[in-house]
Amino acid sequence: MPDDITALYRTVLAKEKGTIFKDWGGKISVALAFPNHYRLGMSNLGVQIVYRILNERTDVVAERFFLPEGREMALYQRSRGPLVSLESQTPLSNFDLAAFSISFENDYPNVLQMLEMGKIPLLSKERTEKSPLVMAGGVASFLNPEPLAPFVDFFLLGEAEQNLDPFVDAFLEFGSKDKTCLVSTRERRDVLRHLAKNVPGLYAPSLYDVAYKKNGTLSHFTPSEKDVPEKVPAVHSPKGGFTDTGMPLSCITTPDTEFGSRVLMEVGRGCGHACRFCAAGYVYRPPRVYEETKLHEGVNTALKRCSQLGLVSPAVSDAPGIEEVIGMICHNGGRFSVSSLRAEKLSGKLLEHLEKSGQKTITIAPEAGSQRLRNIINKHLTEEQILGAVRMIAGKSDFSIRLYFLMGLPTETPHDGDEITELVKRIKHRMVKESAARGKIGRIKLSVNCFIPKPFTPFQWFPMAEVGSLKKKQQRLKKALVKSGGIVVNSDVPKWAYIQALLSLGDRRVGTILQGAHKLNGNWKKAMQLSQINPDFFVYREKDLDELLPWDFIDHGITKRHLKTEYRLALEGRLSDICRVGECVRCGVCREND
Repeated sequence: MPDDITALYRTVLAKEKGTIFKDWGGKISVALAFPNHYRLGMSNLGVQIVYRILNERTDVVAERFFLPEGREMALYQRSRGPLVSLESQTPLSNFDLAAFSISFENDYPNVLQMLEMGKIPLLSKERTEKSPLVMAGGVASFLNPEPLAPFVDFFLLGEAEQNLDPFVDAFLEFGSKDKTCLVSTRERRDVLRHLAKNVPGLYAPSLYDVAYKKNGTLSHFTPSEKDVPEKVPAVHSPKGGFTDTGMPLSCITTPDTEFGSRVLMEVGRGCGHACRFCAAGYVYRPPRVYEETKLHEGVNTALKRCSQLGLVSPAVSDAPGIEEVIGMICHNGGRFSVSSLRAEKLSGKLLEHLEKSGQKTITIAPEAGSQRLRNIINKHLTEEQILGAVRMIAGKSDFSIRLYFLMGLPTETPHDGDEITELVKRIKHRMVKESAARGKIGRIKLSVNCFIPKPFTPFQWFPMAEVGSLKKKQQRLKKALVKSGGIVVNSDVPKWAYIQALLSLGDRRVGTILQGAHKLNGNWKKAMQLSQINPDFFVYREKDLDELLPWDFIDHGITKRHLKTEYRLALEGRLSDICRVGECVRCGVCREND
């Protein structure tokens, strides 16, 4: 290993607090790989939770890997040496397991790049007993793992708090008496077969036969081995991230993250508002809230380590007693930040605490400009509530407001796009009116993203809007708002949204396109042109409600009947009720939990 890489990693480690260093003797070695850069990976609470769970075991040593960037990447390219771990600078190929934590489909190409840099064959079928077993987890993998199926030996579907320990216990059965894992003592397929039979939520793609109809859709997806489950459950932790050791907190802090040196704390898991486009709102069911007393305990623990906290949840404002919790943070001299807040849940006290903590921007998500579209997506949010939240925000301080919108939603018309413009203008008018006495007004920042259909949502059957039409809609919106002043419009790139949709909705045949793009140094256009698979088939095709979908083998507890009902209600523009945990069994999840 070049001295420059070692020196660089030691500099990174010197800034961290809470890093875990362990002796390798008699332990399973796990390479915990995040397929993006260090700054993003260390801002991911899920990665930190997995790192802590693995290293709490006396029979495991887990070290971190990230996608190199900048000078770090240049050093690797110059030396042509293998990708090494942050903690001990051990090559990736020396580990028993290469475990990827994947949150976003756009990081799939980085998985291939890290495998190549780690000197591990890309295709699982080409690996020998000398290669680590390559596994993957994270929310992207338990939505639809199939585009990565040719490259990953197995996936752990579901939440780490529930499936990691059973997996390690089963994996240890293939080790020696001193608990050193020696996969080479048995055939890799035997290992996979044993794990698939004994670990709930473990999916090994090579143990399943897949066939297709003449029209390109799936005809069957069945196990090729006896006792391998036909349906693989995505296991969920009944208590969410809360364990006997306390609240889910980041175990390592470093200034080199998106959140600075803040301790991240999960204040709830899942979201019960049932927006029809939102995968997290479906696959993390039922939503789990943590008791207010536990939140207070978590805050006390976090403040002993750092005065700054980042509160993490799809719906922070739904946490019980959240005003008291953040009041406690401020009272003890701490500061906090939150990501996005529900407009209808804002309160004066919450805004006061945010101002004291130095937060400059409040983020709310109308998602759509028209009430018609907000009803279709089941947003449970009216324009009156949006403007009421804006009035409250602008009346308190010079907060800037960030607004999230989706473009290309099902049934969207040009009028719906114009309604975004009109709503933003009304928001600005309200901000000006409320801020007039101070003579200063915050800015309005729009984040406009292309709608991408996601598995396990009622919108999984809809196609994505065409790239050309999305470009025109973006241009029309920016042109309409440019003269207003004080409004910044940021939007994603439709051609990259197309790639994300392909990786979100594709089956394992899409793996050939992914591999082609890797070989062509990220030239997706050429990779798709050279492929025998038509990517439009996955992205632009409206699916039949009775079609076998690539991810149907995963069981999240949600019935397809419920998703179809929500699909039809969307087409009728009708709202449905929010999640009422313990009071209803509509989607099937709570019935399963009973």
